[in-house]
Amino acid sequence: MDLRPPGLRAPLRRPRRLLSSSPAVVLAGVGTWTALASDDPAPVHRSDKVMAVDGVRLDTSFFTTPGTGRRPAVLLAHGFGGSKADTRQEAEDLARQGYAVLTWSARGFGRSTGRIGLNDPKGEVADVSRLIDWLARQPQVRLDKPGDPRVGMAGGSYGGAISLLAAGYDQRVDAIAPSITYWNLADALFPNGVFKKLWAGIFFNTGGGCARFEPALCAMYDRVAESGRPDAAAVKLLEERSPSAVGNRIKVPTLLFQGQTDSLFTLAQSDAAAKAIRAGGAPVDVDWIAGGHDGGDLETSRVEGRIANWFDRYLKGDKATDTGPAFRITRAGGVDSTDGATQLRGATSDSYPGLESDRKSIALTGGTQRVENPAGATPPAVSALPGLGAGGGLAQLSSLGVGVSLDFPGQYARFDSAPVPDNVRITGSPTATVHLTSTSDDAVLFGKVYDVGPDGTQKVLPAQLVAPVRVAGTKSGKDVTITLPAIDHEVQKGHRLRLVLASTDLGYASPTAPAVYTVSLRSALSVPTAPQVDTAAAALPSWVWWLPLTGALVALALLVTGRRRTTIPAPDPELAEVPLTITDLSKRYAGSTDRYAVQELSFRVEKGQVLGLLGPNGAGKTTTLRMLMGLIRPDGGEIRVFGHAVRPGAPVLSRVGAFVKGAGFLPHLSGRENLELYWQATGRPAADSHLEEALEIAGLGDALARAVRTYSQGMRQRLAIAQAMLGLPDLLILDEPTNGLDPPQIREMREVMIRYAAAGRTVIVSSHLLAEVEQSCTHLVVMDRGRLIQAGPVAEIVGSGDTLLVGTGVPLEEPVVEKVAALPGVASVTRTDDGLLVRMEPGGSAPRLVAELVRLDVPVASVGPHRRLEDAFLTLIGGSA
Repeated sequence: MDLRPPGLRAPLRRPRRLLSSSPAVVLAGVGTWTALASDDPAPVHRSDKVMAVDGVRLDTSFFTTPGTGRRPAVLLAHGFGGSKADTRQEAEDLARQGYAVLTWSARGFGRSTGRIGLNDPKGEVADVSRLIDWLARQPQVRLDKPGDPRVGMAGGSYGGAISLLAAGYDQRVDAIAPSITYWNLADALFPNGVFKKLWAGIFFNTGGGCARFEPALCAMYDRVAESGRPDAAAVKLLEERSPSAVGNRIKVPTLLFQGQTDSLFTLAQSDAAAKAIRAGGAPVDVDWIAGGHDGGDLETSRVEGRIANWFDRYLKGDKATDTGPAFRITRAGGVDSTDGATQLRGATSDSYPGLESDRKSIALTGGTQRVENPAGATPPAVSALPGLGAGGGLAQLSSLGVGVSLDFPGQYARFDSAPVPDNVRITGSPTATVHLTSTSDDAVLFGKVYDVGPDGTQKVLPAQLVAPVRVAGTKSGKDVTITLPAIDHEVQKGHRLRLVLASTDLGYASPTAPAVYTVSLRSALSVPTAPQVDTAAAALPSWVWWLPLTGALVALALLVTGRRRTTIPAPDPELAEVPLTITDLSKRYAGSTDRYAVQELSFRVEKGQVLGLLGPNGAGKTTTLRMLMGLIRPDGGEIRVFGHAVRPGAPVLSRVGAFVKGAGFLPHLSGRENLELYWQATGRPAADSHLEEALEIAGLGDALARAVRTYSQGMRQRLAIAQAMLGLPDLLILDEPTNGLDPPQIREMREVMIRYAAAGRTVIVSSHLLAEVEQSCTHLVVMDRGRLIQAGPVAEIVGSGDTLLVGTGVPLEEPVVEKVAALPGVASVTRTDDGLLVRMEPGGSAPRLVAELVRLDVPVASVGPHRRLEDAFLTLIGGSA
């Protein structure tokens, strides 16, 4: 589900049967087959059709996979300004997971005709009911009864709203999963009676201009944009097109995703939706993602995976599917120093706390203050910049503690708290009551809460959000309670909170006539803390934090939204002291029943070993490591760590540390500060970190006191290894730890691994540097095409007597090599730069081989057992590397 640059694109959802009963007529159609060759998934058939629906032509695509069985259907809707093409990848993915998927371009978008009605119940919503009629006639679609297909809807923004509306209007809808969307469009564009002019302008311009909308909408926009103030008719028109109009009729399981960096559709919109739908008796889960219409990470893979789980449970009826927690928040966990990307983690609760949970009062100071509203409302204060923040800029900077807001002197009132004595996590909507007097008939103010650093200069506006409020009858003075934007933000010990009430904001229309407001406090700042979100959630295994951004997101998604619950086998007491045993491990390629990434793999690792995992590309090494770390489930066999079976989220994984393609660090902090901050984020006691021991093993010395931005690549790698070593995990997994290092740095990394294992712990390292593995590893596991080729001590494998190195001084031609390979007693031959690597069959002898080589006129200069791991490796895999 992707957002178009202004942030208005995303998929739709499905309606209750509407006014018209005319069927959808197929005017034209064509079918194609697609498949992703890299993973050999099941082929997907796409049938493109143009359907005539109530006088409008809708461009549609229908996705299915081979098979005669009926399956549930899913409608995927695109976002504002987009088309059906935006949802194609998600449609193909869902089709491969056993769904019949229908996508379409909404009225006025893509190749569909008609005018944009902003999800008019008589227009776009009625169209969805006609599409459901069509699905009911398809032989691939499961029916609950004649004319009633089993169907769900998913989509974001404009598409998310149509899913909510569809569920309210068409009782055939069975489950929905809307994201970053609105519950009440009038409230979203006219919050508290203030016109959100920049976002409204983007809406109408993205749609192609006012003339492409229904005449009533065009006239409404022109009227409000000119006056700068919404009227009752405008509010009524948008409310009629809002899910809130039919909220009491939505009775289906609903999964709500809402963006934290979203000044268009705030968290208050999903809060209202959750309360209304839950009041009707339907199950509702809420998920606050990192990104939104103002940019940030939309967490597409995790979101789509959770939606698939939701549909598996409520459309397929798979009660074993874990749909995830009732409430989840994505929180920033630092910055990847290599690319500046924000690292994410999740906090969960088994109940949705709303926006007002467990309030804490924070006293504010500041006397009566005078605020001017300048003529023309210029210059305006700056918070969010719709359309400019979509690249992730402003919202991401805010989440990282960089202030980007702007208030003009004389145009705002300011009330500060004392430094907070402890960290305060705000989760929800703060409130405050003020007394307001105005020289005008009414007043417009913009409330916001800043996080101010100890020195008073660093000032952050969480998520760049403000709360506009229009207050009438203020000439004689009036007490006003201001509900500030819902946020999830932690205020660090020693920081202050600052309530600001400004007279202008760039994104909104303020009164153009000059006025003077007088503002004074009437209450403390009340902040919701939702402590159950932290305490009710199970602590994440520490190994999650030892993965980089991509791995952590995958691990987190699997922990929170694991597709299946299975019974974990009991621990094996005989293996309680064995770091790792892998028995008959198998993993098939997706969509295949007979092609394996890993097949019947078995080996055992003991304490104190440094085990090298070797194999050519495609050997199955990465798949094996992912199963070992609990990221994916095997199709057969089992993995046990210290006798405990490994599953996603298994507690025994807390004894596993992992370094996978580097870690993210805050570049302005020292190495030690980064490690201390990281360990605090795991929630485990400081005494359990064994920080000094890990640092001694890593051997960073005085560099620990320097900022990470001054580190060389080798020092960053060693710091990342030290981070993986925190807590001194009994089993340490290192994936290409020497990648990108120069020879001296590689030698240092080798010493780090050897020192770590010397204390009786175990290291598994995957590397393509064979010479380095030979020097640092005690044992090897060699894989090829998913199978075990050989396992054992390095010395045994390198020095195996069945392989001879024949030196010739010059390279041999291929015909000669083929003749040698055909000799009696020869199992295989590999050509090297200066001779041959010959593996003998049992009973073969070196003297007989030399005699045969002389007979073939091979210029033999030397013969002896080989001693290089590279030679042994090539021999074992038959040169396929």
